[in-house]
Amino acid sequence: METPRELVRYERRFRRAGLPLFIEDFSPTHDIYNRAAPLLTLVFLAEMLGATELTWDWYENILAAAVGLTILVGAFGVLNGLRGRPFWSLPTRFGLPELAVFVLLPALFPLYPDYRWPQFFGIAIGNLLLVGAVYVVVGYGLIATTYWSLRRIVGELANSLASLIRALPLLLVFSLVLFINTEMWQVFSGMPVAFIVLQVVAFTVLSTLFLMLRLPKELDAIEDDVKSDPPLRRLQRLNLSVNLVIRQWVQALVVSTGVGLFFIAFGLLSFNTKIYEGWGVEPGSWSIPLQLMGHEMVLTASLVKVAVGIANFTGLYYSIALLTDSSYREEFLDNVSAELRDLFIARADYLELRQRVLAE
Repeated sequence: METPRELVRYERRFRRAGLPLFIEDFSPTHDIYNRAAPLLTLVFLAEMLGATELTWDWYENILAAAVGLTILVGAFGVLNGLRGRPFWSLPTRFGLPELAVFVLLPALFPLYPDYRWPQFFGIAIGNLLLVGAVYVVVGYGLIATTYWSLRRIVGELANSLASLIRALPLLLVFSLVLFINTEMWQVFSGMPVAFIVLQVVAFTVLSTLFLMLRLPKELDAIEDDVKSDPPLRRLQRLNLSVNLVIRQWVQALVVSTGVGLFFIAFGLLSFNTKIYEGWGVEPGSWSIPLQLMGHEMVLTASLVKVAVGIANFTGLYYSIALLTDSSYREEFLDNVSAELRDLFIARADYLELRQRVLAE
């Protein structure tokens, strides 16, 4: 039975919202890896270079690449035959046999003729990680969720900036004291860039863990409000949790970026080389002298490091406040909750329509 257009519209809406697992009978074989087939095919064909060797002559490498390509195409041709499809047809589904061939077959090439086992395991593990990444990114709608969040920010840029301006006074109370603290400058100015990146990653993980601990309560409240029936399955709740985490990341990134840019501008206007010398702070690996209305300013690596560090602290504070502070919640999270309620209602209508279609 052909799926009615109404069901197709509902399913398209779920995908665009980054919630593909809201679709009933969502299958990795048909819905995830088929969508990633062009990428997997490109990687698969490129890995025929594993049959070549830099120490060989050019014609030997061409012959080896041709043999490797023939083996790769032939393997999928055999799988097509076993599934009852024409030999030269493109796979219409990626089940376990196709994925096993994708992971293991290109890894066999480095074993001939000198058994390069490190390359074998490197290719096999790399392909396995790619398969897992495709499952997570496509299966849980990470791209659609990120696109939705960015589109919402761009589409409502004026509202987002207004909300950021309203939030800044509260955030600056927390962060301004840190910014004019001598010890904070001494710590961050001497910190390697890699450590600052590691700090950003660590704070992102902390805020995500806090959100994941709070999400079950939030999801239960939304489900109870909408009276979602039937309740979400475990994978659907996980899909929705990932969706909310991505949205929180985007919101926290906007706020952190705004705070970081504010402190770079504030530091340009407030700190000069004399203050650096008085505080015993080095400008860092680079500095750019500037002038504004006869006032000497200097943009330094240390200033950028401190601004990034303060923005990182602010992002963590904001991420926690999203679910605990009523002022932040009202400005940011309630809008997301309202849309999720609409999606829950759409899911209920979708399931009811689907039952009627199946009963016909």
